[in-house]
Amino acid sequence: MSNVKKFLLTMIIGLVALILEFGFHQNCLAYWLVAIVGGIMTITMLVGMVKTLRSGKYGVDILAITAIVATLLVGEYWASLMVLIMLTGGDSLEDYASHQASRELRSLLDHSPQIAHRIDQETIKDLEVDAVQVGDLILVKPGELVPVDGRVIAGESLVDESSLTGESRPIEKKRNDEIMSGSVNGDGALRLKVIKAAKDSQYQTLVKLVKESEAKPAHFVRLADRYAVPFTAIAYVIGGVAWFVSKDPVRFAEVLVVASPCPLILAAPVALVAGMSRSSRNGIVVKTGTTIEKLARAKSIAFDKTGTLTEGKLSVEKIQVIASHYSEEELIKYAASGEQESSHILARSLVSYAKKQEFSLYPVTKLEEVTGQGIEAQVNGKNVRVGKATFAGAVNELGTKQTAVYVAIDRHYIGSITFVDIVRKESAATIKELNTLGIQKTIMLTGDHASIANTIAKEVGISEVHGECLPEEKIQVLNELKQVDRPVIMVGDGVNDAPALAVADIGIAMGAHGSSAASESADAVILKDDLSRVSTAVRLSQDTMRIAQQSVLIGIVICVVLMLIASTGVIPALLGAALQEVIDTVSILSALRARKDR
Repeated sequence: MSNVKKFLLTMIIGLVALILEFGFHQNCLAYWLVAIVGGIMTITMLVGMVKTLRSGKYGVDILAITAIVATLLVGEYWASLMVLIMLTGGDSLEDYASHQASRELRSLLDHSPQIAHRIDQETIKDLEVDAVQVGDLILVKPGELVPVDGRVIAGESLVDESSLTGESRPIEKKRNDEIMSGSVNGDGALRLKVIKAAKDSQYQTLVKLVKESEAKPAHFVRLADRYAVPFTAIAYVIGGVAWFVSKDPVRFAEVLVVASPCPLILAAPVALVAGMSRSSRNGIVVKTGTTIEKLARAKSIAFDKTGTLTEGKLSVEKIQVIASHYSEEELIKYAASGEQESSHILARSLVSYAKKQEFSLYPVTKLEEVTGQGIEAQVNGKNVRVGKATFAGAVNELGTKQTAVYVAIDRHYIGSITFVDIVRKESAATIKELNTLGIQKTIMLTGDHASIANTIAKEVGISEVHGECLPEEKIQVLNELKQVDRPVIMVGDGVNDAPALAVADIGIAMGAHGSSAASESADAVILKDDLSRVSTAVRLSQDTMRIAQQSVLIGIVICVVLMLIASTGVIPALLGAALQEVIDTVSILSALRARKDR
């Protein structure tokens, strides 16, 4: 039975018991109704508590169970009912908040590949990706997600694998090259021979890694549970002494009623729900209250590079002109003019750069896109080629780790334009703020080349770099972190980040343009394309936990004072339950401060 149903059942039983006692004067029937329902719920709580203790953890349930049993045994069933209402109410409140966060997240998520275009004797038939078999021929249209792993048998295209490998530049795929599911096809149609079924594809392999990681969560002690042991011990000592001195077991029940851990059960969840609401207003969906607790205590943070620390877009880095009669501006103008009708990522980046520089582009005629090579066009009366080194007639190609296009005018090689991934403008400030918030270690985990990763890490202020990482290697780095460096946050956006997001103590997905696998496996999702929201999430979590701790301590102090008074016998159990309502109100009002932006 869900916590919400338990809460509703408790409220209904309470209403029926009120009608029986005060409407029909059936005190005995009301008692047994509360006792039976309370007993059943107590047994289920006891079973859950035993499982918790066996796992090496502990919680506030033992004190609540003792209070319910003690009040039932001495006939104070109304007090028992009040404790049950508070207990089930606090649990259902957390469940409600988690459900709301999940509902908001579901509206954000994209979908993994669902449809494949199978080629049957030159006719194309759409079918579900799970129905595709090894050996089938499929067509991948320009701009589509690759549905299954395959080998190219016809066509050439540049494919974006950044969400899978972390490699920022598009990869050329031609005949006999293998291509992974989850990649994004560029501007050329590809025919593939399927080499793996959907369930065995790269995408699904990553999903399996996510599930394996989620099945092994790290041990974590929540705020309420950290206070539970000393608070329970104090309550038992005061109640036991009162019973021993007075020789009256009712005195023990009276102490436990005012000692029932409602401030722990309610104050912390209310503060966490308020903090989750506040985070949502700031563009951060936090799935559970435990995530806020972990964020507030985080000691390390790891970032993916492409699409996380960088924008995942390419920008002109260097212009090299080898012909003395052309300037850098003219090289850009001729190249951008020829590329302005292309949808290729390098073409878009080049045209965008020219527009930012306010260069006026030349008129273009006879534009032809040469598949896998580049474009050839008449630009301002001149024959212009933009594309690969061999296509433009360049003798020496730049290093393989550099992304570049080569330009020829009237069949003469003129120069090259080199591109680089753009670092987010807020990246360095975000790392700096995280350090001020108590994050002791910053790490970069990327599938991109180590030399590129080190350059970007130095620019944004990250101290530790792991380049050319496969998803399994990212998990290994996170698992090998020492306990003093935990909890650890992982921030990423691609499919290849999903296993690392799941295995980290806290996974944060850049969900605005990220993959569904990353968002589904993460504990929190940034809804806006803004890395600074990561430091905002940590700051809001710390603020939320500070208020939660204050609210819990306020409730505990009041409870201890009332326990000492109740030990003298001047507070009957029912009055103690009513006073507990006052404590709850004070604790809740204090906890609700976490909802306000300051």
